[in-house]
Amino acid sequence: MTSGFEAQLRAVSLRVTQPRLAVLAVLGEHPHVDTETVISLVRAEHPTVSHQTVYDVLRALTEAGLVRRIQPAGAVARYESRVGDNHHHVVCRSCGVIADVDCAVGATPCLTASDDHGFVVDEAEVVYWGVCPGCATERFSR
Repeated sequence: MTSGFEAQLRAVSLRVTQPRLAVLAVLGEHPHVDTETVISLVRAEHPTVSHQTVYDVLRALTEAGLVRRIQPAGAVARYESRVGDNHHHVVCRSCGVIADVDCAVGATPCLTASDDHGFVVDEAEVVYWGVCPGCATERFSR
């Protein structure tokens, strides 16, 4: 799998480094993780990688379009490696778990701006809020 990550880095003209490969691997296995989780998972495999290095890698990967930074209202920023498909997210109001939601198909008038103010719109961000199955079960079993 590392060779795929190496190709991704080279495709956006980023040097292939162990911290970049490690962060991409973490995000590939753990979507929607916060920075502190990325740091701890990277450091489990590469103990000498500094916090600042992980922050710098996340910034570089996000700027290069290999990683997407999401920040639902009231939550810390999260990172994911699923990019380029305009998918959305559902967030649990109780525990904060986040899941991907594919872009709606068919008639989606809410995703077409009523007035784009001259912008060339290339993405719509939708966040669905609710309660995940685990929290819903817990609420109803009390």
